[in-house]
Amino acid sequence: MSDMKVDFDKMNGLVPAIVQDATSGKVLMQGYMNEEALAKTEQTGQVTFFSRSKNRLWTKGETSGNFMELVSMAVDCDGDSILVKAHPRGPVCHTGSDTCFDEVNSSKTGFIDQLRAIIKDRKNNPSDKSYTASLFAKGINKVAQKVGEEAVEIVIEAKDDNKELFLGEAADLMYHYLVLLEAKGYELDEVMEVLMQRHKK
Repeated sequence: MSDMKVDFDKMNGLVPAIVQDATSGKVLMQGYMNEEALAKTEQTGQVTFFSRSKNRLWTKGETSGNFMELVSMAVDCDGDSILVKAHPRGPVCHTGSDTCFDEVNSSKTGFIDQLRAIIKDRKNNPSDKSYTASLFAKGINKVAQKVGEEAVEIVIEAKDDNKELFLGEAADLMYHYLVLLEAKGYELDEVMEVLMQRHKK
């Protein structure tokens, strides 16, 4: 991250920093960083801004305890704004809202994209210790069979009232379904496109 080429001169030493939840993808807030704030964010792993009202560095959460733990940073194509991905530890806004745009940030579905990337990596860089890589090694028939087995298991659990077992089977089915898509060379976005087209009808 420290090799990012940020043009601090363009706006008198400050650049906008947009903070996004690394798991949900929700935009949390926007602040400003100078070179010192950027360096401190990288060094401490806690998102730090330059506060224009306080005229000093300000680590988000220094008063409330609701820190934002850095996951990654990227600079835009013009070098004059920063995208920060972070894990918020509590409400982000001083009003108590999840975000400074008064949006609820409870969804964890953004993790699916992280999981898809891991599955793709296991396919492209197999390891003897990886269960996912072992599925790919066994071929499409085995992967498809596992999806069928997990589908049957979730149906069985649906007839009972054990939330923990049902959610466990639901997670197994989703994981193996994502492995099957990767094994076939299809993207989840293509499935979403089919659903979106159906929704328009």
